[in-house]
Amino acid sequence: MKKVLSFDIDQTLNIAKTPIPDEIAELLRDLLGKYEIAPISGQKFEQFLIQIVDRLKDVGTTPEQLEHLHLFVAQGTQYYRFSAAKNDWEQVYNFPLTDKQVAEITGAIEKAAIELGYWEADKLQPGDEIIENRLSQVTFSALGQKAGTEAKYAWDPDCKKREAIVARVKELAPDYEYEIGGTTSINAFVPGMNKVFGMTHLLEELNVKKSEILYFGDMTQPGGNDYPVVQMGIDTITVRSHEDTAYALRGILGVYDNK
Repeated sequence: MKKVLSFDIDQTLNIAKTPIPDEIAELLRDLLGKYEIAPISGQKFEQFLIQIVDRLKDVGTTPEQLEHLHLFVAQGTQYYRFSAAKNDWEQVYNFPLTDKQVAEITGAIEKAAIELGYWEADKLQPGDEIIENRLSQVTFSALGQKAGTEAKYAWDPDCKKREAIVARVKELAPDYEYEIGGTTSINAFVPGMNKVFGMTHLLEELNVKKSEILYFGDMTQPGGNDYPVVQMGIDTITVRSHEDTAYALRGILGVYDNK
């Protein structure tokens, strides 16, 4: 019996880098309490709030329901849970990179992207950045965080640009691991600090077994940032859009309500 529904975010619950749509927000609201809901993504905490939590509040999710929402930030290297009593989020743990590690990763990614002709700082919107320190990981977003959805989808649909960057970065900074995620992103981190780390901590924090988790993700192929979850033996549904996820969640709710 499943107790936890866990999700990647971009391309799984939403259109990349946008708030989750009404239907997903309403489905998650209705599932909270029936299941523990645990999004896990390379996004930083503030993006979880913008993309998921604020939208859940918009559709009437209560503080008591939010206590069943678990935010596994930066691939689960940070974990936040909600306290209805305090009406606020509490950080349970965080495993940050050192300043030296951030500098090594940042320098290698920038050098690789420039060498390959994929450093496009001229396309950034004001105040945006290509490389972002997310405390426990460093993320390369080729067009920045604020670029339009259409431009992001068009930049690297077959992942070939990012695969080339990763191959070169591994030569420049071999002490770290790199995963392709979203539409334009590469996540870099200390070996082992990927979604295996996050899901292992999820198992511990929520006191559940692998067999009690159902995971949804779009990048489940080898090299994708959801692939480590597949390798763990956790039941996984591969989706290509939030519409696929909504279809599956409607079925899960229907079965639950007809027990």
